[in-house]
Amino acid sequence: MRKLVACLACRNHGTRLYGKPLQNLDIEKRLTVLEYMIAAVKTYGAVSSIVIGISEGDENLVFREIAAKNGIDFIVGSEEDVLQRLIQCCVKANGTDIFRLTTESPFTYFEAIDQAWNEHVSSNRDLTALDQLPDGSGFEMIRLDAYKHSWEKGEARHRSELCSLYIREHKEDFTIGYIDVPQEIRRTDIRLTIDYPEDLILCRAVYQAFKEFSPRIPLERIITFIDKNPELKKLVDPFVAEGLKTMYL
Repeated sequence: MRKLVACLACRNHGTRLYGKPLQNLDIEKRLTVLEYMIAAVKTYGAVSSIVIGISEGDENLVFREIAAKNGIDFIVGSEEDVLQRLIQCCVKANGTDIFRLTTESPFTYFEAIDQAWNEHVSSNRDLTALDQLPDGSGFEMIRLDAYKHSWEKGEARHRSELCSLYIREHKEDFTIGYIDVPQEIRRTDIRLTIDYPEDLILCRAVYQAFKEFSPRIPLERIITFIDKNPELKKLVDPFVAEGLKTMYL
């Protein structure tokens, strides 16, 4: 029986914006990006459990408190070796597959999760991914053994936050599949990940506009909102090309 575990790598670090998972989407209610994401993942039927992969260091102790508050498990591991942390998370929950999200990207295209998991299992894949979406709204499903192989065979750069880089560079060694997404959301010109203060402004505006849907805000509504508010898109446009460099390796 395959078991999908949401493995959320967290650390309080960042030269452009410190503590990105702990930034508030809702300032008044003090709802952080990470806790919004945890609430969302708890609604995904394909996901059996959630484990936070916390980086070593006293500055990251707060993530243990968040895990306890939200009734989920955690591991503590190497700051640099993100791939190992994700492996440890999956092992902690006795999982077979990793549901990978980045913890500075709150608005996941959740509508495709069930289809992706069904195809991932029925086709016996090592990696199932979504491409051509706004930066930050996609996800990956990866067989645990494929990540273990990546860790063993890869170099330091493959063990960084680019956790699936080894698989994408050695596609001939793995079974990989991609989920087709509707044309109207194939918008790589839109950015929904938080790496700069401007990104946070945009994501807060999105949340405020659709908080009644929280924690499952439909991606198509977000795209329409951004198209109707070009000043928000203009804020983050300078960072779009940079994000695309690591999206489709």
